[in-house]
Amino acid sequence: MSFGGSLLSFRGAGLNSLWKKFRSGPRSKLQFFHASSRKFEAASKAPSPLESSKFLKNTHEEALKNPELVNTAAANGETKRMNMFQSINDALCVAMTTDETAVVFGEDVSFGGVFRATLRLVEMFGRDRVFNTPLTEQGIVGFGIGMAAMGHTAIAEIQFADYIFPAFDQLVNEAAKYRYRSGGMFNVGGLTVRSPSSAVGHGGHYHSQSPEAYFAHTAGLKVVIPRSPIQAKGLLLASIRDRNPVVFFEPKILYRSSVEQVPVGDYELPLGKAEILKPGKDITIVGYGSQIYVLESAIQMAEKNIPGITCELIDLRTILPWDVDTVAKSVNKTGRLVISHEAPKTSGFAAEISATILERCFLRLEAPIERVCGWDTPFPLVFEPLYTPSMIRCYDAIMEESDDLTDEKHDKHLDTKYIKIPNSKDRSPFRFIK
Repeated sequence: MSFGGSLLSFRGAGLNSLWKKFRSGPRSKLQFFHASSRKFEAASKAPSPLESSKFLKNTHEEALKNPELVNTAAANGETKRMNMFQSINDALCVAMTTDETAVVFGEDVSFGGVFRATLRLVEMFGRDRVFNTPLTEQGIVGFGIGMAAMGHTAIAEIQFADYIFPAFDQLVNEAAKYRYRSGGMFNVGGLTVRSPSSAVGHGGHYHSQSPEAYFAHTAGLKVVIPRSPIQAKGLLLASIRDRNPVVFFEPKILYRSSVEQVPVGDYELPLGKAEILKPGKDITIVGYGSQIYVLESAIQMAEKNIPGITCELIDLRTILPWDVDTVAKSVNKTGRLVISHEAPKTSGFAAEISATILERCFLRLEAPIERVCGWDTPFPLVFEPLYTPSMIRCYDAIMEESDDLTDEKHDKHLDTKYIKIPNSKDRSPFRFIK
């Protein structure tokens, strides 16, 4: 077998006949393969939703307009154009400048790390405070727990979230329970674990996973996922200074693709508080991380195709603890809810949101809650565009939720009397008919 030309050239007993058999038939399997490849290629080359996002602050004025910055040192200060890895680097610089006990460690962090989030820190703060570790995630987190228990601010990096699982025991059984099992005598609140997560377009099943739901099940931890450079800096500084161990997942596809004017001063954004990015009255849409931009595009398409409806988009930001009150208040207003994340659907965090909102808002719901998530399979490589919850899948979910809304808006213009009768073909239990 040799690699000649654009296809494999098969040589040897029986292989030529197998190749002819593969190409034969009413519809050539090779034609099917090429047609499928073209579809995957077209899907993967779709325009990035970040290119036209209204949620990225591209001017000095927009960046400082955030009401959460009002009482911070950044309120009336300068801003600088940064992408997300640069804003994370800036947050680490601020944290280490203002806290002499802060240390940064992990695999390859001394030369900047795989994504350059720790670039130049070793030159600024020295090798005693910024240093490489062996390739052992369990050891990295265990070491961080020890440093935090002795009063240091330990900022650990796990190179990819997919490899955080060897450290699962240290995070779930040690870090999360340290204060509780000592009756409050000791704690490891100074521990923050950073890790790149989520899809990147070519990561396959070992560099694309979203494991946040595993840790959201653990009392004693906080779990944070930012959507942009401004958010990443403020949330990371809040995580480092919070007196609880925090797992900070960074959507790696945003490292270079998301760019904003970021305040250069010292500021924090609140943990456990969701942000309403777009107000609306008809459907509540909930997401976090890079999925926010996919939802933004889906909402724009839905509102264009159904004039008159408006969707309320909420970024959770913190997964544990999550802001139940903000989401419940929105759903009580709209009566409808769509939740989306990249992680698999079964036992994904959308299931927790769905169950809680069903308990809180049952009598106000006008339609079944929709979850748009990754499929219950290992994360694929070539099939990534089909695995991740795309704009079209999110749009379809919004359209499902808005079925009866379109009927109601149409009925208001008709000057006839209607009665309600059950209709099993429709998603909602009743439809207006003449």
